[in-house]
Amino acid sequence: MAGMTKVTTERIGGLLFSLLIVVFSAFPAEADAKFDRWVRDFWPKARAAGISSATYKAAFAGVTPDPEVLEKARYQPEFVKPIWEYMDSAVSETRVTTGREKLREWKGWLDRIEAKYGVDRHVVVAIWGMESSYGAVLDNPGVLRNVIRSLSTLAYAGGRRSRYGRQQLVAALKIVQRGDVSVRGITGSWAGAMGHTQFIPTTFDAYGVDMDGDGHRNIWTSIPDALGSTAAYLKRARWNPGETWGYEVQLPRGFNYALADKRTQRTLKGWQDLGISRVGGRDFPRPDDKAALYLPGGAKGPAFLMLRNFKVIKRYNNADAYALAVGHLSDRLRGGGTFARDWPRDDAPLGRSQTKQLQKLLAKHGYDTGGVDGKVGPKTMAAIIAVQKRLGWTPDGYAGTKLLKRLGG
Repeated sequence: MAGMTKVTTERIGGLLFSLLIVVFSAFPAEADAKFDRWVRDFWPKARAAGISSATYKAAFAGVTPDPEVLEKARYQPEFVKPIWEYMDSAVSETRVTTGREKLREWKGWLDRIEAKYGVDRHVVVAIWGMESSYGAVLDNPGVLRNVIRSLSTLAYAGGRRSRYGRQQLVAALKIVQRGDVSVRGITGSWAGAMGHTQFIPTTFDAYGVDMDGDGHRNIWTSIPDALGSTAAYLKRARWNPGETWGYEVQLPRGFNYALADKRTQRTLKGWQDLGISRVGGRDFPRPDDKAALYLPGGAKGPAFLMLRNFKVIKRYNNADAYALAVGHLSDRLRGGGTFARDWPRDDAPLGRSQTKQLQKLLAKHGYDTGGVDGKVGPKTMAAIIAVQKRLGWTPDGYAGTKLLKRLGG
């Protein structure tokens, strides 16, 4: 209805999700009947996309809605895991050791993949490790779901995810019709991420490759196809061959932390002219490469200069923490060590509700945050820097629990 607030809409949306789950649990026959009608109504859209009647009937034979998919779709945790906890898990010693073993085991195929697509094998294998623990997730029946069932559930009753569900469902049907995988073999996460390197159907349909040459693009049982598809996708995303993702760096005393906004681009030489150096005293191999500065843990944590390939990795998963983990894991697989500087583990980053609280406190103290939206944008960062200067703290713009507590939160 017009004039309904966003908060009210979200509450009603959550109630509708809960109601649907109750209906599926308490009245399965009625729920199935409604779902069956939806399947019939969706057929014209699938047919218009080139799906045959035989494929469609086979795909939906015996399929019912999955209430657990709806539960996962509506789950939005408030708690934000500190990046160091994420990195500890993502780049664990076990994952590093296993990854090095996989590099040796699949060397022949990685030679071919790297030669064909120009993407660093260590990054490809790091993504494999991040996405499925080198395929271990695929051996867990409690995690895998039939993708047709998951996506049709989202398309049928997924609320704000319904459009996504419809798009991905059509792509999944195309993959089955093409013969890449069987109706029962197209398994994945509740959101439809599939195979060793967790492609969503639209991305796999567009960029998947048959690396092993058997006539099928199979990322479920063919590791060459999975790794080749990952490299092909990164190449299409404009991976720069022969270049890395970024560097851990050291900042000089009195550095202007307002430049650490992940957007300000300078050449590596330009950053050097500001006093930034690579850890360990090593030189940058290509001083003219452009980079942006990233301080995920503020001034007390490690600092990074991120190159263009960092953004390419984010095409796989649009999260800075994910791209940093892939980059660091790839360096470890190559033989590199841990970060030179540790994380500020006693000063966790703020979640969205805590950031809103901080913005209210900053406004109360006379600082302009540009509104209360739970996001650390340019104005909020400027406000944090201003209050840090007033407190005599390092003005790095970091929104952490210590600052919130200091301001009375």
